[in-house]
Amino acid sequence: MGKSIALFGTSADPPTIGHEKILEELSKIYACTVSYVSNNPNKNHKVDISIRSNLLKTLIEDLDNTKILFNQSVSSQWAVESIKKCKRIYEFNNIDFVIGSDLIKDIFQWKKFDKIIKEVSFFIIMREGYPVESNTLKMLETYKVKFKISTIKIPNISSSKFKSNFNYSNLPTSLIDIVKKNNLYESTKLVE
Repeated sequence: MGKSIALFGTSADPPTIGHEKILEELSKIYACTVSYVSNNPNKNHKVDISIRSNLLKTLIEDLDNTKILFNQSVSSQWAVESIKKCKRIYEFNNIDFVIGSDLIKDIFQWKKFDKIIKEVSFFIIMREGYPVESNTLKMLETYKVKFKISTIKIPNISSSKFKSNFNYSNLPTSLIDIVKKNNLYESTKLVE
């Protein structure tokens, strides 16, 4: 069983065209990409996880790609738990845990980091403005973290940027009406 599976957990608050591009590109590399929404303990989420997971599920269904699976049952706020669930369900031993370059420096503080690095390789997606710094690379090497730096090019958009500018063109087409009709992020606008 030499093939790897990509495990792509995201807070997706909301899913953007960046998430869409990542999923499309992962499907070109991996036989299977499993994606889910989680609550990041280091983030303040604007919309409940059930709504965010429904948005990601809608996006994935709209992509209509048999190599991209939505499976909310692997979700946990702790990566180690999501990895364990994924291994149990899919019976893949080779898992590449997909992570943005903006978050890679945080993995050293993750719950059961020592166990995670024995279970997965990290597939780092570069985000504009977030280079993987030399001290982070040294720490990855020191801890013998298996990782690959992706060449995938993604749009310079994030959920945070969407919430600050409400540029609906930064959302996947399948989600625009859902977000607008339900006023999902309107309440986050700040009056200055």
